[in-house]
Amino acid sequence: MIDLGSFSSLQLDAIKEVGNIGTGNAATALSKLLSCMINMDVPKVELVSIYELAEHYGDPGREVAAVFVRSLGGFGCSLIFVQNEEDAQLMVDLLLKQQFGDYLPDNLPQEMRDSALTEVGNIILSSFLNAINLLIGTQHQISVPAVAHDMLSSILDVVASIFGQMGEMALMINTQLRVEGAGLANISGSIILVPDPDALEMLLRKLKVM
Repeated sequence: MIDLGSFSSLQLDAIKEVGNIGTGNAATALSKLLSCMINMDVPKVELVSIYELAEHYGDPGREVAAVFVRSLGGFGCSLIFVQNEEDAQLMVDLLLKQQFGDYLPDNLPQEMRDSALTEVGNIILSSFLNAINLLIGTQHQISVPAVAHDMLSSILDVVASIFGQMGEMALMINTQLRVEGAGLANISGSIILVPDPDALEMLLRKLKVM
């Protein structure tokens, strides 16, 4: 397994470009899901130790919503989509209005809102992963997504303790999504990708930078 400090600038640039391509594909899929234009800021892409994720975020005590999936294909990895709770619920409202229109009830059951959040997260992560697999010529099977609501520090502790058994480095992508015509402020989100052992080496070989 290669060490974080051993990556060359060329390899890091290649990994960051993968993150950019995956995020762009995810934004396109989200636009189709919500039936509205999604503009995306240029994402900030970093490769970091999974045990240092907390240092790359803000207040560890803030409430967040996270959707988790596993990829079991040629590029084995774990993926998490994390949003501030407020942003996540705004995204849920946009999706539910596609189904209910102006008749969206005020007090929907939490199970229904979580189902919508899971759908949004699954579309974003699946589309992100599809772009990677198309780029490097591999196939994948994605697990049933899971959703969690908790403090950011607790979510990142779970990421480190569970997914750290599968890989020690994480590709972290932060971006803002602007939903045109929705009268909403920017909606932020972060994708965290934790490759399985040897998956990063395989990715670099496929990209011809190793």
